[in-house]
Amino acid sequence: MPEFAPDLMQDIRSRFAHVDACPFQGPRVFFENAGGALTLNSAVETSAKFAAIPDNQGRDNPAAQALVKIIDRAKSDMALFFSAHGGQFFVGESGTELTFRLIRTAAMGSGAGSIIGSTVEHPASRSAARHWAEQAGKPYISVPHDDATGAVTPAAYAALMTPDVRVATILHTSPVTGIANDVAGISAAIRAVAPDAFIIVDGIQHASHGRIDIAGYDIDGYVISPYKVFSRHGYGVAWVSDRMTALPLEQLIDGPRASWEMGTRDTGAYATFSDVVQYFEWLGTQHTDSDDREQRIRAAGGAIHAHEQVLTHAMLRGTGNLPGLAELPGVTILGGADNPRREGLVCFALDHVPAVEIVEKLNAQGIRTHIRKADHYSGNILSPLGLTSAVRVSLCHYNTLTEVSAFLAAMKDIAARAK
Repeated sequence: MPEFAPDLMQDIRSRFAHVDACPFQGPRVFFENAGGALTLNSAVETSAKFAAIPDNQGRDNPAAQALVKIIDRAKSDMALFFSAHGGQFFVGESGTELTFRLIRTAAMGSGAGSIIGSTVEHPASRSAARHWAEQAGKPYISVPHDDATGAVTPAAYAALMTPDVRVATILHTSPVTGIANDVAGISAAIRAVAPDAFIIVDGIQHASHGRIDIAGYDIDGYVISPYKVFSRHGYGVAWVSDRMTALPLEQLIDGPRASWEMGTRDTGAYATFSDVVQYFEWLGTQHTDSDDREQRIRAAGGAIHAHEQVLTHAMLRGTGNLPGLAELPGVTILGGADNPRREGLVCFALDHVPAVEIVEKLNAQGIRTHIRKADHYSGNILSPLGLTSAVRVSLCHYNTLTEVSAFLAAMKDIAARAK
């Protein structure tokens, strides 16, 4: 499947706020999507609408009843988007906060045993797992990822699995390299040795690229940050299995036993996620004739993946007479230049130009990227490669080949002038 046709591309871009200009900088190319994707215009409108409503849920009045229906509809939409055929959804402060909460619940509520996770993980899951392993008196097992591919494999988990594993964490896609891991395969490797382990997945980076299939993963928790999938800041979304809900939960005394929600919910958060789901469904109608909503969302995910592959291939191998990043002298492409598991992101370093200088020069030309440093966020990926920093270029399906060309032209000049 090729990149989106021009008319469809224009239609897609028209649905996002600030798609080609920053309200502070002016015209720019937005290649900082892993730090937070562009926001749907519909989500902006919905946020304003619900911010103005004074009523809360749970009251005996028409407004409160309407808010409850909106939340219920959003949870139904979430089930479609995530392809979840059971369990429940709820929102929290952020993806990181929800990841900590799920891991805390599993670590403290399960029996004696160990917790397993991998070195490729974002600190949202790795820090939570290590902290609550210590608090629960459970040994932490660290599965090494492969530095060359930027991935961790089912075999790597299997090699360190023991029957007493009670909690396992998996990173779906790395926000540093853009390389996705085989969630279903890793889950199967865990279940083969410890079938009752609670498996929790960080899907924060993966979500904007579509194709989430909770029903096919055999897991117990999945977390995303909606501001990275075209909604807004200020909330996270979590899915939990029924067996997770059966664990002892932090709850109000005498409150509903199966509820993960605390306090008054932000109806606007739920409603803006419905906007995201409706957008995916619309995009899916451009690629399938099916009337089934879940099939439309799946079609959208497939189309997004195909379009982004075209863009990342051009970024790495060049387009027109412009060389790709992989063709620049002294370049290191994190995860390798030909990694089939790459999702909409290229992270690279040049041995003769500091990453901070590249990001500054690109920004001066209206091309927004981001530096990743060997700190508590990215050191687990960069330090083993001998890198102190790298440039992250992250895109989404509303980006274009024209924008990639502008980036490559700028990089050609930056690399040449530095030499």
